[in-house]
Amino acid sequence: MNDRFLKSLQKPDAYPEQTNSVRLLQTHASFLFITDNFVYKVKKPVDFGFMNFTTIDLRRFYCNEEVRLNRRLCPEIYLGVVEVRESAQGATFRGKGKVIDYAVKMKRLPEERMLDRLLAEGKVTAADIRNIAHVIACFHLNAERGGTIDEYGKSSSIRKNWEENFRQIREFVGTSLAKMDLVVIRKWVETFMAESEALFAERVSQGFIRDCDGDIHLENICLTSPLCIFDCIEFNDRFRYTDTAADIAFFLMDLDFHDKSSFSDVFLEEYASVTGDPGFMRLLDFYKVYRAVIRGKVESLKLFDQNITDEDKISARNKAGKYFRLARGYVLRQGLPKMLIITCGLMGSGKSAIASALAFELGMEITSSDAVRKELANIPRNRRGLDEYGTGIYTPDFNEATYREMLKRSERALKAGRSMIVDATFRRKSDRLSFQSLAALNDVPFYIFHISCPEKLVKQRLDKRSRNTSELSDGRWELFYRQKDEFEPPGKEEGKLISIDTSRPLYDNIDDILQKMESSDGTQLFNKGSASSAP
Repeated sequence: MNDRFLKSLQKPDAYPEQTNSVRLLQTHASFLFITDNFVYKVKKPVDFGFMNFTTIDLRRFYCNEEVRLNRRLCPEIYLGVVEVRESAQGATFRGKGKVIDYAVKMKRLPEERMLDRLLAEGKVTAADIRNIAHVIACFHLNAERGGTIDEYGKSSSIRKNWEENFRQIREFVGTSLAKMDLVVIRKWVETFMAESEALFAERVSQGFIRDCDGDIHLENICLTSPLCIFDCIEFNDRFRYTDTAADIAFFLMDLDFHDKSSFSDVFLEEYASVTGDPGFMRLLDFYKVYRAVIRGKVESLKLFDQNITDEDKISARNKAGKYFRLARGYVLRQGLPKMLIITCGLMGSGKSAIASALAFELGMEITSSDAVRKELANIPRNRRGLDEYGTGIYTPDFNEATYREMLKRSERALKAGRSMIVDATFRRKSDRLSFQSLAALNDVPFYIFHISCPEKLVKQRLDKRSRNTSELSDGRWELFYRQKDEFEPPGKEEGKLISIDTSRPLYDNIDDILQKMESSDGTQLFNKGSASSAP
């Protein structure tokens, strides 16, 4: 597709119905031209091995397949396949010129009802998630099965898909994927596959290999009435003919990716209730790893697309890296014992970044003093306080109440069998000892992350934070030395102490922390020799 093709289809007069504007969006495989009321999707002439749209006949065929398959879950949206024609002004969807390509025509869905957007805005309820689970469960119960479809549930076919992924993502090592992460993921997958032959065969014999959707993630769900799940896999049957556990794993993985894993239990409860599937939980983490790797690969493919801007490529690389880290995280957390972790450090030292990144990778619950403090005071999270040091919501009494509430939340998590990371300054030894006692009472490891960095970097961070209107923390440079004077450094006698200098890259620090945790108590993280701990 040349520039003239793209530019001509961004003109309103290229469309058969009146529109005031045309907006172009791109994926690794398609151009989407969004008009006032419709979306026209043109496939890029690409060949990624697993997807081949290089000829006009292939693009026409897969456009028709896309309409046919997506009408299963979103029947009113997919209107049909239309011709892209040649004109004196360039490409157009009007007139009787030579057919030069094809497009899928869809009704435009309301962007404000897209699930990823509503989740980010905090507007999704448990009832919404139950509805999604119910729709997917009913779809799976009625999806085609048997015959050729069963072949794709066999371990040989699953292994083929994994080998293709490993082969294709090798080229991203050093850009969006760390070499060690690839080693960790591959080793665990190979072990799981070797130990799970009987499980895969059981899923085939029990009829759980179906003609699924193949691409159920947050961006492909619109909370309209009725619910619309769109953009399934049409370009390769072996990605759609899969275990129903693999289909829902995509959705659950994406909840984890967007820090919305609290909805997972609601989804699983409803899905299990409708399907009566007794065994999908044993494969869920395996397929979550698979789906995270797929998303990392898809985002990484954008790095080689000449039609995508440098800014979008940076965004794609960062997003891909996060997906690959999540895939590794699923592996690292297998069989990991529950634990209690607290941060300890001055304002601006980088505590929240460390706590959030580790919680994301290891699937741990996190509580933050900044959030708890404002919650107790009934203050909006993004309302910045300008109180003097030790006043307002930072008085000794309010500090006590904040740490007491975080202790309660940590206790609830540990009793429920979940690990907890507490993101706070913990400048007083007495506060740290309270959490140490809680860990001892629950017989779990207790880690103290002593976080620091050069003061010059602290000032840069706090100055930048002061200009961010959505910043949660109230820390300011003019308060830094007051806090420093009162800070009581932690000692090794208080718990397993890990010192972290956040002037280093974030992921380097996370890897260093995990290695130190591994060596401190023999917890196996990077050398998963067995997959037997997987659910």
